[in-house]
Amino acid sequence: MTAGRAPGRHGLRVERDKATGVAVLTLDRERKHNAIDLETSAELAAVWREFRFEDDVRAIVLTGAGAAAFCTGIDRDVSVRQPSSPYSVDDPLVAIGPKANDLWKPVVAAVNGMACGGAFYLLGESEFIVSATTATYFDPHTSYGMVSAYEAVYMAQRMPFGEAARMSLMGTAERLSARRAYEIGLVSELAEPAGLLPAALRAAETMAGFPTEAVQGTVRALWSAKQAALQQALSQAPALIALGNLAPERQAELFAGRRDRGPEPRVR
Repeated sequence: MTAGRAPGRHGLRVERDKATGVAVLTLDRERKHNAIDLETSAELAAVWREFRFEDDVRAIVLTGAGAAAFCTGIDRDVSVRQPSSPYSVDDPLVAIGPKANDLWKPVVAAVNGMACGGAFYLLGESEFIVSATTATYFDPHTSYGMVSAYEAVYMAQRMPFGEAARMSLMGTAERLSARRAYEIGLVSELAEPAGLLPAALRAAETMAGFPTEAVQGTVRALWSAKQAALQQALSQAPALIALGNLAPERQAELFAGRRDRGPEPRVR
């Protein structure tokens, strides 16, 4: 497998194995818990679009560097300038997923550690999830005065409605364990941390070994079953965010006080 960060690449590591047809795309900001800044957001979109033209890449494994986190959403140090119009919202994560960039090669998410908030844009557009037994899933938006819109919509399509609602509304008070995520169908396979990447690679290599036209057509067919409802729901997200989000300075106050909130979140 050829490895390394491509020239000009920010926050990502891409490894390609021409023998198997599998690429491993790693969010490579371990010290930031693989949070996504504006440069990484742009690079994710660019990499997915590049994969469309690489015939040697027939399946992708998406993971995060280190053991602490798969991805913790947008980097809190990022400043996102918003239009003054109440009818518009600029979301820097809206195009970070493979389907948003017209990639129909299968993507397996290998989740290590925390997956929260904006991570669900990526998980929502992956075909299935292989999870480390130590991983946890949660959505902190409501705790910090933010509407969980895109994230909640993606998860409502992948989880029983009550579970998606509970995770979206409980904020930082509760985390979904890997075992529970497997039991409700969000996760398709559990692996011990050391076996996570090998398990994801086994699945990806199997799909990459089949005729890619048939595989991509099947991916497209699967997504057509839910894409109309997904797009209709996502179209409401900007207005709901504009209406429901607290002012940025108030969000910052809540975020700064997060360590004073009492006991550790419950894991179920």
